[in-house]
Amino acid sequence: MAAFSHSPVSVVRRRLLRTGVFIAAGCCGAQAIGQAVGQALAPVPPPAPPTASALPSEPIPPAAAPLAAGTERQVKAAFLYKFLGYTEFPSTAFADAASPVVIGVAGSDDMLAELARTVAGRTLNGRPVTVKAVHEGDAPGPLHLLFVAGSDSVRAARMLHAVTAMGAGAVLLVSECEGGLQYGSVINFRMVDERVRFDVSLDAAEKNNVRLSSRLLSVANFVQKGNI
Repeated sequence: MAAFSHSPVSVVRRRLLRTGVFIAAGCCGAQAIGQAVGQALAPVPPPAPPTASALPSEPIPPAAAPLAAGTERQVKAAFLYKFLGYTEFPSTAFADAASPVVIGVAGSDDMLAELARTVAGRTLNGRPVTVKAVHEGDAPGPLHLLFVAGSDSVRAARMLHAVTAMGAGAVLLVSECEGGLQYGSVINFRMVDERVRFDVSLDAAEKNNVRLSSRLLSVANFVQKGNI
């Protein structure tokens, strides 16, 4: 993975989740962000003497700058790819052994492009990963993850409900709007103290025929275990 680099635009220090992983980035590369997200979700090793990167109680340095829009998008794209690795789909979610893992993006051409860069050349369990645009009102076709971008909760609710009502099979629904879980999202991004965090609904996961690993749940900001 590429090392982090400083940029004259900004320097961002971010601790990801509760694992104490920092992102130091202005225009940091997607590989570096992917590495940080991967470390955040990786299995916890046996106890060892604490280090600077393993102290979850360590505060964010006061000089940390607000997360730039481009960097926030990179972090979320890396999470979306990683989420799939911690999600169990039924065998019926794939037509055959060579079928790709399909990520749909609604409402953001920038995120569509960012995700395409993030997954380029990557595989999940031996399957290629593809990214496509999804538009409201259209039949999305085969999907394994749908990310509904933007803060418009009314629009997000319509799209999330439509996919669920369609019985589109096993789909991991992800949003980034206020109250996303109550609208049917399985995972909803939120900013907490200028950090990218996420909430999870186990009820929505069950309704959408996906199972999330305990490792993913352990680093979530909040886990909803029943009906909201």
